[in-house]
Amino acid sequence: MPTEILLHDPPLWLTTPLLGEPAATARLHRLDAALDWQRPTLRLYGHEHVIPRAQIWMGDAEAHYRYSGRDFHPEPWHPAVAELRERVIAVLADRGIHAGFNSALLNRYADGEERMGWHSDDEPELGPDPLIAAVSLGAERPLRFRWRDRRGPAFNAWLPHDSLLVMGPGVQRTLQHALLPRRIPGLRISLTFRCITG
Repeated sequence: MPTEILLHDPPLWLTTPLLGEPAATARLHRLDAALDWQRPTLRLYGHEHVIPRAQIWMGDAEAHYRYSGRDFHPEPWHPAVAELRERVIAVLADRGIHAGFNSALLNRYADGEERMGWHSDDEPELGPDPLIAAVSLGAERPLRFRWRDRRGPAFNAWLPHDSLLVMGPGVQRTLQHALLPRRIPGLRISLTFRCITG
């Protein structure tokens, strides 16, 4: 399984394909049709905003998550997502990495205009240096990264259909990332697997 090292320190790398075809496209359509996609409101700078994408928080019953002043209680694992989690855990285990993922944030982008703003996945529930694995299905889009201390230039990580991006310990502490709007047609679903520790 080919792997592209994007950064060595902190570790950031991309693997593709994860499932292979036709399984990856079938999984994309299954998730799109079967899940109860939601558009919650989040409080930003004192105002409520409907998020510019659809999402679902999924995981073990105790994997509660707080983001932007809102508590998220996980939906039970859907079999198609649970299978993906096991596949990701196996890929990481082959590289000597233990991943005890107990939750996943799924985001659905109908097209390139739907987006995710600048942020780090650094909520206290994830621990000080979380390991996060992001599966991308559907339209290829660039995830933009920038250094928090501006030590280097911002850069893109292009995430093709059926790929796995691994953000190792230190990535959330030193970098921010965003999915910025682009004139790219097509549905994209991302699944970011993580471990809630507290």
